Amino acid sequence: FRHEPRWPVALAILAVIFLLVQLPQAIRLLPLWVTYVLGAAVFMPVAGVGLTSARPGWLRAERVVTLLFFAVTVVLILVNLANLVYVMVHKSTEITGVQLLASSSGAWVANILIFSLLYWQMDRGGPEARVNRAGRRADWFFPQESAPAEDVPAGWGATYVDYLYLAYSTATAFSTTEVAPLTHRAKLLMMLESSISLATILVVAAR
Repeated sequence: FRHEPRWPVALAILAVIFLLVQLPQAIRLLPLWVTYVLGAAVFMPVAGVGLTSARPGWLRAERVVTLLFFAVTVVLILVNLANLVYVMVHKSTEITGVQLLASSSGAWVANILIFSLLYWQMDRGGPEARVNRAGRRADWFFPQESAPAEDVPAGWGATYVDYLYLAYSTATAFSTTEVAPLTHRAKLLMMLESSISLATILVVAAR
């Protein structure tokens, strides 16, 4: 039974927590300790999978916690964006241009990281199902899957970096690039990510 290394995922989680913690007080809605508790809750099962060679119990916990982490963090990003707009309109003296730029940039990067974690956990049943060729239905089609065999590393399979690139290109191009969505849920999630990214950019442009 093979498993995918977890250190890139752990770094992404730590980056999301760091970005949420750095939000200015005028925009942040939750106390800092809530963010730290949220980060610890999602980091523990990821570390557990990596340290125990992907035991089934840790894998199930990781999947559930990652999905919950995505749901909670996306809500936090949306609420913080709404609060940022409110502060800009009604309390413009409480936030400087530098704080606005830093907050919007942090929300934009966090958006990419959060969706990359979801894509990585969702596609074809998750990382272990992909590594062990469990035959789950694909949500995205990667160009390596149709490339000549000599142009692709032997045994190639999508890892977290591939889903990070997918999330990044979706947030910057607002459309598909090299990776094609195959299912309705994949298309809807990419639409949501693009919408959050566009809203974040519009907030800065409006100021």
